[in-house]
Amino acid sequence: MDVAKLFEPVATIRRRRTAPLVLELDLTEGITDEPPGDPLGQLAAMRRQRLFDTVEGIRRGARDPRVRALVVKIGSAPIGMAKVQELRQAVAVFRRAGKTAVAWSESFGEFGPGSVPYYLATAFDEIVLLPSGSVGLTGVTAENTFFGEAVEKLGIDYQVGARHEYKTAVNVFTERGFTEAHREASGRIVESFTEQIVAGISEGRGLSEETVRSLIDRGPFLAAEALEAGLVDRLAYRDEVYTDLLERCSAPDAPARLQYVSRYQRSRSLADRVPAAAPRNGYVALISGVGQIVPGHSRRSPLGGGAAMGSETVAAAFRAARKDPHVRAVVFRVDSPGGSYSASDVIWREVVLTSRAGIPVVVSMGEVAGSGGYFVAAGADLIVAQPGTITGSIGVFVGKAVLSGLLGRLGITSDSLDGGRHAGMFSSNRPFSDTEWERVNAMLDHIYDDFVGKVAEGRGMTREQVHEVARGRVWTGQDALARGLVDEVGGIETAVRLARDRAGLPPFAPVRHFPRLGPLERLVPAESSEDRAAQARLRLSAWGPLADLSARLGLPAAGPLVMPGTWVVR
Repeated sequence: MDVAKLFEPVATIRRRRTAPLVLELDLTEGITDEPPGDPLGQLAAMRRQRLFDTVEGIRRGARDPRVRALVVKIGSAPIGMAKVQELRQAVAVFRRAGKTAVAWSESFGEFGPGSVPYYLATAFDEIVLLPSGSVGLTGVTAENTFFGEAVEKLGIDYQVGARHEYKTAVNVFTERGFTEAHREASGRIVESFTEQIVAGISEGRGLSEETVRSLIDRGPFLAAEALEAGLVDRLAYRDEVYTDLLERCSAPDAPARLQYVSRYQRSRSLADRVPAAAPRNGYVALISGVGQIVPGHSRRSPLGGGAAMGSETVAAAFRAARKDPHVRAVVFRVDSPGGSYSASDVIWREVVLTSRAGIPVVVSMGEVAGSGGYFVAAGADLIVAQPGTITGSIGVFVGKAVLSGLLGRLGITSDSLDGGRHAGMFSSNRPFSDTEWERVNAMLDHIYDDFVGKVAEGRGMTREQVHEVARGRVWTGQDALARGLVDEVGGIETAVRLARDRAGLPPFAPVRHFPRLGPLERLVPAESSEDRAAQARLRLSAWGPLADLSARLGLPAAGPLVMPGTWVVR
């Protein structure tokens, strides 16, 4: 019997466990900020990286002596500014630990915009581009398509009430171009994003900001032009990038091996992953609110299009957190353009009650936390946002399309029998009457006044101070910080640090998605609305990816606290 061969598998396993590691991350299909807490979400997110796990994995790798380097493939899939800044901060921690970080791409926007993907790449030690690739460094643009003239020609009367002039969510159907207020707010967003991108590229590539702005005006760049301009370090194919990096990281008797960041993060100790193993000093609960805010339970469309934040689901999570003796602080991750006023108010109340119960609540804003997304954050102890987060939009609007003119041209008429003076006021077959407009305006005034009052209370500002930065205006996180709407610029890690400090927890106290339920707990019906399992109920939404369009047309998809436009920066 060959004893050496018998023990060879054990030796192989030992070598794998002790060999140098090169962490790998593929961002060509984007990255999600949504924790897949329900079974459908877990299935949908199986092949997508989650932002929190990715950031945690990179930061963990910075502390792990086995990990020698990080290599990230960056494509042209849209990743928002806030997510990019979260990743840039994690890479900075990795590099400060003395480890190598390499970004490589086949093309930073092939015949398309690539400013934001390239901005991400400049956080790395080295940028490698395919010889046939390009760098679409062309800057930031804000473009809106307006249907005002088309709506008029079709005979549609779009009736809108808003508080105030910057609440421009339905301008797309009522105007033929930017209004003065719309142009001012959108122009400042473009300017702020440009400042952030220019500063990041300047620092990362060792170029002056004037040089970077000049390069933006000259883009896009062919691979050889990008190399000559100092935008990339070398041109190479994937095999050349990986072979070189693995050779540099290998030990004489132990070749380096690759491992995806997600796999590496999942391989942490069992004690960190078992919910029952509650730490002695307690932990930070991470509660997520993603998508348009709707009454009832959170929901997901079988057609895709992401999730909706249900007021009852999020409220149940906060109630459960207050009852859990191990929860010492809450980080509330908000990534939402807003939605229902009443649903937003339900969540706001639970945030306030949790804070009053002595459990600090720190909001971490994602890509978007505006209108209702800001409303739910207003009662927190602290608010953290990335410089590129879209937030604010403290305002309200209501709109309906009157279709009787269009239908009349088609020979379609309608008639109604009303049991009250205002019974048909929300019908799309007739405009608001004078008395109905009185009621609409009363509702708008009440919601705006309540919104401003809650922000003033939560932020320690006067109503007049809030009104000056409200009026429906959208801000970047950087500008919101300067105006008192945000406490600190940063990502989830910053929010977690502040939550630990507020709760008196040690620096490495664990963070756990909350509530984390086992398979059996998901099958057993909830005892009551106070039960942890009440948060796990899932609803399916029929609109799915059409929710945004249905909301714009006045259909019941969201609510009056929705921020204007859809913001995608590339």
